[in-house]
Amino acid sequence: MAERLLAAIVQAAPVFLDREATIEKAVGLIREAAREGAKLVAFPETWVPGYPSWIYHAARWNDPASKRAFARLQQNSVAVPSPATDVLCRAAREAGAHLVVGIDELDTDYSGGTIYNSLLFVSDRGELLGVHRKLVPTHAERIVWGRGDGSTLHVFETPLGRLGGLICWEHWMPLTRFAMHAKGEQIHVAVWPDADDVHHLASRHYAFEGRCYVLCAGSYVTARDLPADFELAETMGVSGGDELLLGGSGIIGPDGAWVAGPAGGGETIVYGEIDLGRIAGEQQALDAAGHYNRPDVFRLTVDERPQRQVDWVRAAELEAH
Repeated sequence: MAERLLAAIVQAAPVFLDREATIEKAVGLIREAAREGAKLVAFPETWVPGYPSWIYHAARWNDPASKRAFARLQQNSVAVPSPATDVLCRAAREAGAHLVVGIDELDTDYSGGTIYNSLLFVSDRGELLGVHRKLVPTHAERIVWGRGDGSTLHVFETPLGRLGGLICWEHWMPLTRFAMHAKGEQIHVAVWPDADDVHHLASRHYAFEGRCYVLCAGSYVTARDLPADFELAETMGVSGGDELLLGGSGIIGPDGAWVAGPAGGGETIVYGEIDLGRIAGEQQALDAAGHYNRPDVFRLTVDERPQRQVDWVRAAELEAH
């Protein structure tokens, strides 16, 4: 395991609601980060093919324009695995870097109609490590995303260290945080639509509480980044250079202090060094799931079984009984 590594956060706009073009842009940004020596590259929440911020302006029942926007998002969401993830895996392998990418993930297990707010993890060998699905879509997000389950609360053993991530307001869920801390996470990717003051607060608190490094990743998107034919631009009341998502990305150390950033607005890549050797020293005072826990007083049970939508009972199984 490398004690020190360079991490990168891509703060950029996707090619909104265009999966293939967004992934093509991602490949170029991954190559750029790799040229600078980055061994871990993180992208913001649902970066492929974009965060559906229209839901806060156009949450109208049975609205034709909203339906068209949802259909467009669904058609450009990412199945795992798929040709889209194959491209990202190849880019990771060529760059020799681990990737953590926010995606709108298309359900392929059941109806094919549900989208999840997900984090895709890819190794530096181009292997799909896994996907985390957001446990509770926040507020109006429930219009577009389904709920994940405990089977995707991953912390992966990697050559970089123990790597995990959560999405947006999962960072305000105390038991979710505790479950991740209990898995010994060392590098955590915290993805947001953008990283404003309250998201900085949550990310810094997570780093301090978990005694881990946190990559706080947010997008920068303006009205110019919306497609010219976007169905809900008028409903959202945006035009010209209006800023929709404001960036704010940065890297935080295990003491809760900034290592790099936070960045202001604009498209950029934020770089920062991760030194895993610092973690042990910070754990002297606080190890939330270790010596600063009271299991004789508090108990947490985490159900990591996949929650199935349907259990099919076949005729052959009935006959066997």
